[in-house]
Amino acid sequence: MELILKQDIKNLGEKDDVVNVRPGFGRNYLIPKGYATLATESAKKVLAENLKQAAFKQDKIKKDADAIAARLEGVKLSIGAKAGETGKIFGSVNTIQIADALKKEGFDVDRRRITFDVEPKFVGEYTANLNLHKEVKVKVPFEVVAE
Repeated sequence: MELILKQDIKNLGEKDDVVNVRPGFGRNYLIPKGYATLATESAKKVLAENLKQAAFKQDKIKKDADAIAARLEGVKLSIGAKAGETGKIFGSVNTIQIADALKKEGFDVDRRRITFDVEPKFVGEYTANLNLHKEVKVKVPFEVVAE
């Protein structure tokens, strides 16, 4: 029995895969639970069109991410933080502050896409990793300065 999966199923396939399963498994489990639909000719055509449109959207998103990554080359941020005499920061520098500094520079990056190699705990230079797309990652240097 040929089915189109509506979601990822462990040991069977991923969403939008066309799989062959035993008739009982398809009829009694996958279709009633809403995990799959029958792979008729019309359903296969609809799936092909949906995959084509999704690929086009993903390609556009990747191109936008590449453009932002190219513009981010050479950008260095400066983040102000309260610090003691030894250079230790009171509190912490977080991804929200990095996102705000990038926004001031003209880049709109979601804070959830920003990570650190090393958490900034002292005044000095650090690197922020921006995951703009699953294939496009950029490292942006920033400096933590005492206010």
